[in-house]
Amino acid sequence: MADTEIAGARTGPSGTRAAVPRPRRRINTGSLATHLVLSLGALVMVFPFVWQGLTALKSLAEVSRVPPTVLPDDWNWSSFDEVFTALPFREMLTNSALATAGRTAGQLVFCSLAAYAFARMRFRGRDVLFGLFLSVLMVPSSLLVLPQYDIIQQFGLLNSTPALFLPGMFSAFGTFLLRQAFLALPKELEEAARIDGAGSFRIFWSIMLPLIRPALAALAVITAMTAWNDLLWPLIVNTDPKAMPISAGLTSLEGQYETNYPVMMAGSLIASLPMLLVYVFLQRHFVQSVAFTGSKG
Repeated sequence: MADTEIAGARTGPSGTRAAVPRPRRRINTGSLATHLVLSLGALVMVFPFVWQGLTALKSLAEVSRVPPTVLPDDWNWSSFDEVFTALPFREMLTNSALATAGRTAGQLVFCSLAAYAFARMRFRGRDVLFGLFLSVLMVPSSLLVLPQYDIIQQFGLLNSTPALFLPGMFSAFGTFLLRQAFLALPKELEEAARIDGAGSFRIFWSIMLPLIRPALAALAVITAMTAWNDLLWPLIVNTDPKAMPISAGLTSLEGQYETNYPVMMAGSLIASLPMLLVYVFLQRHFVQSVAFTGSKG
């Protein structure tokens, strides 16, 4: 009977089917405003890379034009070839890759070991020692340049690739980040492993470390970007162009009276592509780490 009444309500007197009015879709003003703000923010972030690429495709005379033009009159691709002749570009990219890999691997190893000790092991003076570690964050990095340079000089590592990453293979920030990740793990995992006879290093390597992969990925992204863009330290320890990373090598394209901006922008665009790819592949882990490590202090 109920089905008959419903069917009758949807059919007209002559038996024809009547149109059922569809509910109106309400526009969520808050969601629309949020998407609009995020879209504008994305355009602001992408615009420098677009302008960088367009500048690399312009001629030197067109770059100096006032008012500036957005699109080049003639698409000039020669700047991407000229940057490889103006600089030992391949050697510099190799130096940047080796320095970034060495610094990132060192921080992942040493910071994870120290973070596990501060988070999971109990020993006298642990909190005081960890406070001393955190106090390093209040020291400007420029104050450490002279003692670090003196150590590198005594080891005879000036104008070498190891000089680029050895001082940065450990950081207080990385230790703090990974310590927060270890603290968020339940103690029952560690207790069960000890009952099965696992030692401290086996628990760290086989159980605890795989569980903080998002935090490790976040530290890897932060460290890799910092090492790739480092400028001051490479200019101090390396004076040979073939031993410099790409961040320091691009500064040599800036002349005293004139700068070839198309060539500089072409080199900068090529140098920024590896870090963009690294972030694209690891951004999911980066976001997970922010939520994961912020859940427990």
